[in-house]
Amino acid sequence: MIISVPATSANLGPGFDSLGLAVDLRNKVDFHPSRFFSVSIKGEGENNPRLKGNNLFVSIFNDHYTRLTENKQNFKFTFYNQIPMSRGLGSSSAVIVSAISSAHEAAGIRVSKRRILNHALIYESHPDNITPAVMGGFNAATVEKNKVFSQKKHLPNYLKAIVVIPNKPINTSKARTLLPKSYSKENAIYNLSHTALTVASFYNEDWEMLRLSTGDRFHQKARMKVLPELFNVQKVAYESGALMSTLSGSGSTFFSMAYDDDAVAMANKFIQKFPEFTVKILDFDNDGLIIER
Repeated sequence: MIISVPATSANLGPGFDSLGLAVDLRNKVDFHPSRFFSVSIKGEGENNPRLKGNNLFVSIFNDHYTRLTENKQNFKFTFYNQIPMSRGLGSSSAVIVSAISSAHEAAGIRVSKRRILNHALIYESHPDNITPAVMGGFNAATVEKNKVFSQKKHLPNYLKAIVVIPNKPINTSKARTLLPKSYSKENAIYNLSHTALTVASFYNEDWEMLRLSTGDRFHQKARMKVLPELFNVQKVAYESGALMSTLSGSGSTFFSMAYDDDAVAMANKFIQKFPEFTVKILDFDNDGLIIER
């Protein structure tokens, strides 16, 4: 069977740890029972030997499969990875979600996406990445009593995501240490009001409002200072007609949204201005976790 999970972009400006969306850049794992355990990686991470010996997917898979079946069974795993690692596009969330769902499928136990999402909280306590990874689309999410509560909005196909992926990562844990220990009431109100307006804009499909609503005073500037080129990426995005342009997760990728008619010109401008970075035009993903039996 094949399990696939999309890349995600989280925070989306002011929605710190609460807003995220999915883009059509997928990691897939093909697996089946085997006499011997084996791991094969193709694409992102294929040249990293540590991933075969210390594989987060396999660890989570084994934990859940053993719990569900009380059996030990060898599997052959083949990973087809498209999501860049440590670039703020939800590669860790994709691993977590695919491992949990794969273990349930291997055990012959079919569960809802909501159940998979709640299991994922054990490994990722912030719902902004894992929720769109499971559900697809745009999501507003929160955690109450160890459960994720969320609302999803389908994204139309006349919108495109343009991602600028730097050649340097930003470690998520390290990035959190850069953030202030406390925030003023004024900045808290700013982010609360802009998050609310961002959610309303997505649900009302008022895309022109997003440039204003996705302003942030909580995390972006502190993280972007690690790679100052990101300030210019955002500047070029807005000069090229971006509807919104925000740091993707904790970075280093920068995410922009544009109408499909503007996407190619914007991507070409990024390529011209930042030749050392990778630029991709992506569709939005409304499916989330996909299981092909």
